[in-house]
Amino acid sequence: MAVNVEVLEKLERKITLNVPVNAIQSEVESRLKRLARTVKMDGFRPGKVPMSVVAQRYGHSVQYEVLNDQVSAAFNQAANEAQLRVAGQPRISEKEGSAEGFVDFEAIFEVFPEVKIADLSDLEIDRVNVNVDDAAIDRTIDILRKQRRTFAQRGKEDAVQDGDRVTVDFEGKIDGDAFAGGKAEGFAFLVGEGQMLKEFEDAVRGMKVGESKTFPLAFPADYHGAEVAGKTADFLVTVNKVEAANLPEVTDELAKSLGVEAGTVAGLRDDIRKNLEREVKFRVQARNKQAVLDALLTKAELDLPNASIQSEIARLEQGAREELRQRGIKDVDQSPIPAEIFRPQAERRVRLGLVVAELVRSNELQATPEQLRAHVEELAASYEKPEEVVQWYYSDRNRLADAEAVVIENNVTEFVLQKAKAVDKTIGFEELMNPQAPATEEA
Repeated sequence: MAVNVEVLEKLERKITLNVPVNAIQSEVESRLKRLARTVKMDGFRPGKVPMSVVAQRYGHSVQYEVLNDQVSAAFNQAANEAQLRVAGQPRISEKEGSAEGFVDFEAIFEVFPEVKIADLSDLEIDRVNVNVDDAAIDRTIDILRKQRRTFAQRGKEDAVQDGDRVTVDFEGKIDGDAFAGGKAEGFAFLVGEGQMLKEFEDAVRGMKVGESKTFPLAFPADYHGAEVAGKTADFLVTVNKVEAANLPEVTDELAKSLGVEAGTVAGLRDDIRKNLEREVKFRVQARNKQAVLDALLTKAELDLPNASIQSEIARLEQGAREELRQRGIKDVDQSPIPAEIFRPQAERRVRLGLVVAELVRSNELQATPEQLRAHVEELAASYEKPEEVVQWYYSDRNRLADAEAVVIENNVTEFVLQKAKAVDKTIGFEELMNPQAPATEEA
């Protein structure tokens, strides 16, 4: 029988479902009989409860379950016959005036949209490249040296310098009043590494053991401590101890201590280069992918299913609450979080998902088993036992699905870059690894 689909508005549709009464009654009787074999009731032996008693006790709930199942089955069958791609759950309500022997229902629902993607050939997209040079390797070695540095106490007349470990007492007040977290004794930090606010480091730099200083400190408006955010405090700081850092020399001994198989400085540099090139590849892919997706949205025309948006908003809200919970905030589930603040992000995610899915479907950009295997092996290569990491991915369907999604997005990125006008742009290693750093283009 042909299904009559009524278009209500944009993506909203309505169909009428006819469920035979005898099918409902037959299934109800069948379930009650199965229930009677196992149900336990006072005054009756198991399996000996009369059907009339079982029907009286459980008939209403069983009929409700059967009706839901029958209506769901009827809706799925109708949607399949009409070749509808349903977005979200339908809203189903019983109709009045059903034909004899039937119970009629109306199902109102949304369908996924037709996605129209315009010609990509006039898109201009920056495709970044990054070279792992000796300077990048040197910077990484310096980080490894800092992780193994030791400290020796400076003389009393030596002033605090960047890189020193300083132990201080401090107390801050706002308008003469102390505030939570504004006082500490024997507090140690490394100068010049951003562990403290800049004004605090600037004040301590150049001081000597035993010296005290009072200075103003303006807390940023977005400071994590809401009580002091955007306010200015007066701090009294006293330097108790200053320790200079001693970094290990770059020798074969250092390479061995870092677990380098070759046990040489050359081997250390080779290992670092391989690891950096792997990390750079992933970051370059992510950056180019973002540029492609941003550009792709300008070429896509589609309506968004509200059901998909609401589902994405719910996911984002749940994620935000989970993040608050991990920060130790109590009663997170009761915290008021306006759902609408997630709408722009949810709409973008839904739009991107639909556009990417259409590109994948129409251009056969699915991940091949070979691509997936190569990607997982590349992810595992930086671990001590890569084969165990590969097995870890393949032993869990969800983990493997996450890896597959990345491969598909990479396929889409390459496809779009081939169709569009890709402008190759080489950027510095530091800019890639630290996007907030000043941009520096290389020749």
